[in-house]
Amino acid sequence: MSRIALITGATSGIGRATAHAFAALNYNLILCGRRTDRLAEVATELSAQTVVTTLAFDVRDRQAVETALASLPAEWQQDGHPLVDILVNNAGNAYGMTSIQDGDVADWDQMIDGNVQGVLYVSKAVIPGMVARQRGHIVNLSSIAGKQTYANGAVYCASKAAVEALSTGMRLDLTQHGIKVTNIAPGAVETEFSVVRFKGDTERAAKVYAGFDPLTAKDIADSIVYAVTAPANVTIADITILAAAQAAATTIHRV
Repeated sequence: MSRIALITGATSGIGRATAHAFAALNYNLILCGRRTDRLAEVATELSAQTVVTTLAFDVRDRQAVETALASLPAEWQQDGHPLVDILVNNAGNAYGMTSIQDGDVADWDQMIDGNVQGVLYVSKAVIPGMVARQRGHIVNLSSIAGKQTYANGAVYCASKAAVEALSTGMRLDLTQHGIKVTNIAPGAVETEFSVVRFKGDTERAAKVYAGFDPLTAKDIADSIVYAVTAPANVTIADITILAAAQAAATTIHRV
């Protein structure tokens, strides 16, 4: 039987690349995101390779998360729980880049709600089924920002440090139930990330990746595949991935 993977934030960037990588492994996919048009696009792209179902919801909305996962067709559920072998908690974003004293509270709320509570809400809905089956794998997308705080990014860094702590805590709680937990901490990846962070300012976003070769979404998807296809006796606990020109969170050799 094919493994079933649920990916949040599957409409673009790392989530979308991971969906393609998993489809190549013949995993059945539950693709989640807010943008129904993008979900339909990805489903169309991959439906010739594997079985795909889509769920449209915002991970920041607990009720929407619970309702969407409860609405899965019967073949995607077992004993009232989502039938998920691999959960990829990818949804999340950065909003704004300012000093703490000048920060926008609305931006803070979006980051904390999406990057932290979103991980919790989706995990809470999926983990009981994994515990009942005594198997599963959770992949949480953190960031180099969760390991190295930088100026003008305090709240984003804090939200990703929380993901780091959740990954460790999940592993402590769930290993006894046969559930692996992997934390993935990417460095500079060229996706829609900076466009969203700078609220549509594409010129400013482009400067983030100028003068060096950044990571791609596929690079991160490849690392996720590496983790979830490791032998049964191996847990890939934590992976930090930097671009070759990147030495630390904000230390990049540009030419």
